[in-house]
Amino acid sequence: MPRIGLYFSCECQSQQHQQLELGTSGRSRPRPIFPFTAIVGQEEMKFSLILNIIDPKIGGVMIMGDRGTGKSTAVRALVDLLPEIAVVADDPFNSDPNDPECMSDFVREKVQKNEQLIIKKKKMTMVDLPLGATEDRVCGTIDFEKALTEGIKAFEPGLLAQANRGILYVDEVNLLDDHLVDVLLDAAASGWNTVEREGISLSHPSRFILIGSGNPEEGELRPQLLDRFGLHAQIGTVQDAQLRVKIVEQRADFDQAPLLFCQKYQDQQKELADLLLAARENLHRVQIDPKLRIQISQVCGTLNIDGLRGDIVTNRAAKALAAFESRTQVTLEDIIRVGPLCLRHRLRKDPLETIDSGEKVRETFQKI
Repeated sequence: MPRIGLYFSCECQSQQHQQLELGTSGRSRPRPIFPFTAIVGQEEMKFSLILNIIDPKIGGVMIMGDRGTGKSTAVRALVDLLPEIAVVADDPFNSDPNDPECMSDFVREKVQKNEQLIIKKKKMTMVDLPLGATEDRVCGTIDFEKALTEGIKAFEPGLLAQANRGILYVDEVNLLDDHLVDVLLDAAASGWNTVEREGISLSHPSRFILIGSGNPEEGELRPQLLDRFGLHAQIGTVQDAQLRVKIVEQRADFDQAPLLFCQKYQDQQKELADLLLAARENLHRVQIDPKLRIQISQVCGTLNIDGLRGDIVTNRAAKALAAFESRTQVTLEDIIRVGPLCLRHRLRKDPLETIDSGEKVRETFQKI
């Protein structure tokens, strides 16, 4: 039975982006990213990210922790582990050719006319949302010149279009402008992004895994946005001296020869990627006993959690964990492991109150 701890051996504090650099041939190639399987410690963060890859409907993860604890590094390291998805080739919104609810108007019209769809495979996309982004950059813009001269809706897709069926990552999300927070809330709630300018309206699907990271010293999130994150991971600075030395050495090795360093972890990366793909494919086979469902809802009721998102996310996360460990039945231990991640950030009623460490959730689970 595979365990998560088998796949991680070092942490780094890099904020390496997947940018382009020129190779010896003059052509651009991706700059190496620190391998996910080379990160040590911060198990709660890595665990939360893995569950969201297995089941994107969990709703993302909010990662809060000290500066320099590898938050951005771990999220961007996911790129190499993301599975491939089927998309319509000539559609800018990553429309799902098999799901009418996740098709753009452009693709839906083709289907209604019985036109042949060109389908291709591509990796799930991860999009960075910068703090200084404008609303037009996030939502997209409409080309009024074409609309007026040619009578067609010419749309320039934004970040929400690129992130459809992928990951939308917001670093320092607690510093995001309120108007962009409202845009994210609307898109996350409906799964669609609507752009209206000067009497012209256009909508497209925008279902994404929302991943945010931040430092609690810089302020907390609005409760409405915090509730949109399926899981909440708390991380801290590694205190063990030997681990800190190992982290420094690994970081130095990566900076000195990044390609060679990544090659050392190729087998582990492939093993974890294959495991995640198998878990995604077997997720629908995982069952959860009705008695356990009732107990989950009893816990949420006892903790006085608003709404039903806590119940839904806990069920989904427990199933994802069982699928990751190649099981078809959720156990009580699965629920206790994922419970604090799913519920701790939903306990807070007062915006000035700090988020529970998870002990209150664990105690309630064990009682019930």
